[in-house]
Amino acid sequence: MNRKEDILRTVRMFQEENLDVRTVTLGINVTDCVSSDVSNFCDNLISKIKRVAGSLVPVCENISDRYGIPVVNKRLAISPMGVIGGKTDEAGFLKLAHALDHAAESVGVDLLGGFTALVQKGITPSEARLMESLPQVLSETNRICASINVATSKAGINMDAILQLGRIIKLAAEKSAHQGGFACAKLLRFRQHARRQSLLWPAPISVSDRERRWSMLAFSGPGVVKRAIERLRSTTPDLDLQMLASEIKQTAFRVTRVGELLGREVAGGIGAAFGGIDLSLAPTPRVGDSVGEILQAMGIEKIGAPGSTAAVAMLNDAVKKGG
Repeated sequence: MNRKEDILRTVRMFQEENLDVRTVTLGINVTDCVSSDVSNFCDNLISKIKRVAGSLVPVCENISDRYGIPVVNKRLAISPMGVIGGKTDEAGFLKLAHALDHAAESVGVDLLGGFTALVQKGITPSEARLMESLPQVLSETNRICASINVATSKAGINMDAILQLGRIIKLAAEKSAHQGGFACAKLLRFRQHARRQSLLWPAPISVSDRERRWSMLAFSGPGVVKRAIERLRSTTPDLDLQMLASEIKQTAFRVTRVGELLGREVAGGIGAAFGGIDLSLAPTPRVGDSVGEILQAMGIEKIGAPGSTAAVAMLNDAVKKGG
């Protein structure tokens, strides 16, 4: 493929195939904000987030306008509160959540993650109090996200945590019934996540990380992959699986290169380190932006038909290797 055709294909990804930057996320280490006085803790958090993340949204919008690439969400992730919360009680965690919600609103981001408990090996008193505060925290705030890691291959599954989490999810749904139970949508349940890190995918930030670190969920690209497969099938009568996988890899590579360009531009604009890219095939409600349609384009007659599992495995493998 010559350079001109490669450039035109990249342009088509955004103009015709629903490609966008789903999320740009800034991880912030807030361990230096910790205080035994909850009011001081809140003030420190608000001050640091405004100082470190104040230019995030303007820089993203400026870069988006310059390159013509839409950025859908801007997010923050802070150090895991279950680790740094110390002796904070449930009322204190609620107060911290409101302070963080205010800080997130003031800098214009869509979500803030960091109400995190890492309980795969057991629940500390601080994490227990944080978990019990979650129904109220998530139902009373607009931008706060929480996450609980309940299992790893090494530690196994913490069944006590899962039982407690079931009650918390039910209570969160009840407290946000007027919003359709939306509080539950802001509570992530994980397994196999690294110890001592906050969980707001894709920006894990640990208690030992630098002050601010970029991590970027690069793109939502089901439509791009689908169209690439359709073009290949229409022009290659003797298509085999190896050629199909190669086309998916090349498409993922082009998407990743654009993501790296944008990520480094944004990181440079705000003075943070560039953490990396996570290429996603997350679907959207838009027509032609479905992972299921990718499988059908690959030749699966209907989702669930023979070959579906193999097609998903090949798709995931090709995207990872290409990106």
